[in-house]
Amino acid sequence: MNILKTGIMALAMTASVEAAAQTAAPIRKNEIKLTSDRMTPEALWAMGRIGSTAVSSDGKQIAYTVSYYNVEQNRSRTRIFLMNADGSNKHEVSHNTDENVSETDPTFIKGDSELAFLSGGQLWSICLANGKARQLTHGEDTEGYLFSPDEKHVILIRQIPSTTSIAAQEADLPKATGLVINDMNFKHWDQYVQTIPHPFLYDFDGDRVSAKGKDLLEGEPYECPGLPFGGTEQLCWSPDSKQVAYTCRKKTGVDYAISTDTDIYLYNIESGQTRNLCKPQGYVEPKADTTLSLEHQAKNQSATDINAGYDQDPLFSPDGRYIAWKSMERDGYESDRLRLCVLDLASGQKTYTTESFESGVDEFAWAPDSKTLYFIGVWHARTHVYSTNLQGEVKPLTTGDYDYAGLSVMPGGKQLLVKRHSISAPDDIYALTLQKKGMAKINRLTTENEHILSQLALGKVEERMVTTTDGKQMLCWVIYPSHFDPTKKYPTLLFCEGGPQSPVSQFWSYRWNFQIMAANDYIIIAPNRRGLPGFGMEWLEQISGDYSGQCMKDYLSAIDDICREPYVDKEHLGCVGASFGGYSVYWLAGNHDKRFKAFIAHDGIFNTHQQYFETEEMWFPNWDLGGTPSRMTDSKVFLESPHLYVDRWDTPILCIHGEKDYRILHSQGQSAFSAARMRGIPAQLLLYPDENHWVLRPQNGILWQRTFFRWLDKWLKK
Repeated sequence: MNILKTGIMALAMTASVEAAAQTAAPIRKNEIKLTSDRMTPEALWAMGRIGSTAVSSDGKQIAYTVSYYNVEQNRSRTRIFLMNADGSNKHEVSHNTDENVSETDPTFIKGDSELAFLSGGQLWSICLANGKARQLTHGEDTEGYLFSPDEKHVILIRQIPSTTSIAAQEADLPKATGLVINDMNFKHWDQYVQTIPHPFLYDFDGDRVSAKGKDLLEGEPYECPGLPFGGTEQLCWSPDSKQVAYTCRKKTGVDYAISTDTDIYLYNIESGQTRNLCKPQGYVEPKADTTLSLEHQAKNQSATDINAGYDQDPLFSPDGRYIAWKSMERDGYESDRLRLCVLDLASGQKTYTTESFESGVDEFAWAPDSKTLYFIGVWHARTHVYSTNLQGEVKPLTTGDYDYAGLSVMPGGKQLLVKRHSISAPDDIYALTLQKKGMAKINRLTTENEHILSQLALGKVEERMVTTTDGKQMLCWVIYPSHFDPTKKYPTLLFCEGGPQSPVSQFWSYRWNFQIMAANDYIIIAPNRRGLPGFGMEWLEQISGDYSGQCMKDYLSAIDDICREPYVDKEHLGCVGASFGGYSVYWLAGNHDKRFKAFIAHDGIFNTHQQYFETEEMWFPNWDLGGTPSRMTDSKVFLESPHLYVDRWDTPILCIHGEKDYRILHSQGQSAFSAARMRGIPAQLLLYPDENHWVLRPQNGILWQRTFFRWLDKWLKK
């Protein structure tokens, strides 16, 4: 998110040169020559983005995807690459030369001789010996797939019509656009819910997928995988290819809207029978007060382990004895700690193997011995790889200022395959060689964006510990300008994290990118304020019901602390953030005691009363806000809503919002903009009719960056 040191005119000139170099070519890796060593929006969008990975059964080859963007054409294409396990002999195996077609989700099949993948909504495979491709499915679009271990069956994820919340269209009114809505959950993230995903079981004879499949949830009005982000990680095959485990929240209407209770179900493909692995047989759910948090209601107070919260992403052990999944303890609390639950299928005994790790499990994988699991989790603002045995003995396997993701175990179990990024570099693929003692040995396999990164002067990143108002130590990241000179003074930005319970770790973003802010000659301080994971449960949970309390004091402690440095221009401070970070900006706009000279809020909550009734996942405001405003008359979150402090607003503010954002409706951003303008405060609104809670289209992304820095430069570089 940065423009050039010389300002907007220099950016415009540089952008036009770089855009011509970077967008005229087809959508593929661009060996560009930058005209400056400072990060620009165009340089960011020229980077390839590594996606999924797959390992051959003999462990000799790795397939992976990379997405490339064409700014001029305002679109992307995803391509498949193949390399040896040591990173050598990288080459593209995508078969389709049509620049409009992407190929995703590679999987080795047929003894590693072929690579299956998705393209154009259909399942294909390509022969690695001769490069010939063939289409395996026809008909309805496929959104994901899972071959059984014996490759005699395949699960395909396909959409089916849903009339649970939105009535079916009148047959004689095909051009009518009205939606007749009868229940909750009619919208989710950025779509009206008129179809939902279901897993279908098909036969596979090695050459083609059968024409007819079996819906594993036939006749059931529930989604699997779960909306809006669930994928095939929410299902798995048993090693003997006889059973499929899947994740599902079998609720509709208000019950669905207030609950996070997904369960793991086991489907037997021979008998067609399904059983719930999370709840005891005959379990009856207690009635809940839907207008209040579930925190102190009967289900969450049960003495029996009923896996009341999110249970997701099942995975059988290689020997078939166990099945593990990620499990939250409490219903209605989507930011509860994700524990690793291991079920012994024979005895029915459940064990939680990450209890000593006081943070959540992001993803995990079994070791070949079925006695060890590897997982990724955040601790102290870094996301690392850990191991645990079945007795719950957790050990770290990686260290350093990095974030890891995309975990899988290489055949033989001696290596792990991961992706790694940091504040200063996007994802690349790495192999971790496990040692008998100590940390894993790390080997980098890809250098996808080195041709761009090597031309850039990146800002130094430092950890800074700040003492909070209640005497605790808070970890903050400080990112310095690309050509930092400690004898100069720099405008400084306070970054407010969203979530509200997402880590400020060593993350890399193509929008909220700290290095592009640094390249634009800003110092950034990014605090891990109250409410963020990786610092224990007390730190994480303090924010619930207290949005305007200690976490806001933490923000101000961070900016006040960095202002003690002689190179910080205390007269030119900015405050920026998205989602809960946007809420933070709106709240601080009325409670900052003239610290800041510019604000930017993206998709933020301006009015908590309004938010309660507008958002689509009601468990979230029930838990975080305490319940409906009419019931929670003494709730701080409602009594201290940002919109109630507009009379104190005195600082220029930029509001950004997407009209397809159904998590926090665009009315929030428009209301904040109108409030500022009515008070005579300089304000600007960047409104995207075609974007959701994020900004995904290349030209919209560059417009976001340019607008962001024009606003900051106008008020902070006078």
